[in-house]
Amino acid sequence: MFADQAGQLQQRGMSRRNALMLVASQTTVAIQGEWLEAFWCEDCQKTIWYHVRKRDDGTYDISVAPQELWQQVSGVIDCLGNPSVGEFTRKSARQFGYEGLRGFQFVS
Repeated sequence: MFADQAGQLQQRGMSRRNALMLVASQTTVAIQGEWLEAFWCEDCQKTIWYHVRKRDDGTYDISVAPQELWQQVSGVIDCLGNPSVGEFTRKSARQFGYEGLRGFQFVS
């Protein structure tokens, strides 16, 4: 995970002054000991994403990942998909077979 705003660092215990200086000197700051992880729920038969934080005493805090955390993560796929990809591309990517030009309808 990473922080790109001073407030994100302040929420994790850093002083306002240090957070502002760090964000001003670097575009993003890596946050150690926090990550998002998916777990399979046997009851509801779904994958649920959790925000995992490792504490200093070696224990972990685990909570359901809020949507805004996806903007602070690198290396995982956004659960809503890439916002820069159009609906046509999404539908095409979900198709099982490759039809080439036969998959298009041409208007003459």
